[in-house]
Amino acid sequence: MAERVGFIGLGAIGRPIAKHVAGRFETVVWNRTAARALEFAQATGVRVADSPGALVKQVDVVITCLPTSREVWGVADAAGGAWRAGQLLIDATSGDPFTSRELAKRLGASKVGFVDAPVSGGVAGAEAGKLTVMVGGDETWVARARPIIEAYAVKIVHVGAVGTGHATKAVNNALLAVNLLAAGEGLAALAKMGVPAARALEVINASSGRSNVTENLVPQRVVTRAWARTFRLALLNKDLDIAADLLRDAEVPHETIGLAWRLFAEGRKALGEEADHVEIIKLIEKQAGVEIR
Repeated sequence: MAERVGFIGLGAIGRPIAKHVAGRFETVVWNRTAARALEFAQATGVRVADSPGALVKQVDVVITCLPTSREVWGVADAAGGAWRAGQLLIDATSGDPFTSRELAKRLGASKVGFVDAPVSGGVAGAEAGKLTVMVGGDETWVARARPIIEAYAVKIVHVGAVGTGHATKAVNNALLAVNLLAAGEGLAALAKMGVPAARALEVINASSGRSNVTENLVPQRVVTRAWARTFRLALLNKDLDIAADLLRDAEVPHETIGLAWRLFAEGRKALGEEADHVEIIKLIEKQAGVEIR
């Protein structure tokens, strides 16, 4: 029998993921903003539940894609006694490995499975169904989750036990933050020396300093001055917080990531909660008195 899937969280990433899931599985959705769920249902033909508990009662597998693990815990708790043995929660949130382990234990007491399965690839990857997914959890539950994740992923990597998926995503995003800061500073210095961004990037992207930031984000958003908003700086700041906690807990030096966390926290205050993560380079430009073009 095909799995019935419940999807909670129809944000910028969640909505396209849910669309791919609904294309392959019988799907029920719930969203904190009810109008968004109704709009999605009208576009896709899925059913809408009126509460997390009502959703859980109708499905075999639940996918959450929410801003933080706090919201995931909240909806799991709100479902209360609706959970039943044999169900599975796939958490696609860029979450906290510590909270995820506790939630897995709590659900496990009712024989409900849990895997943390955050995604990488942004809105474009979600819309194309070509995300990379890093999965943490017991092999049996991961095998159960895999056919559903395949609806929206091109690469699925089982990285370890519960919590390791979220830990891997936090470290990945911490590296993104470090690359944004380093590229912004370096390109601003070159701009002040009269080196056009296009020529600097031509060299860097054919050399050892290249990254997704220099190959895609800077050319598409900074040089063009487009400043598209696809992933909030505030959420990257949250991911840096998780990564810093992870490094502290592991007793690993974290001066670089700690500095990135501080600078993104300052950027969040200066630019506001709706700013995109790439807009941290705006602050670097302002401080340097130059635009990267």
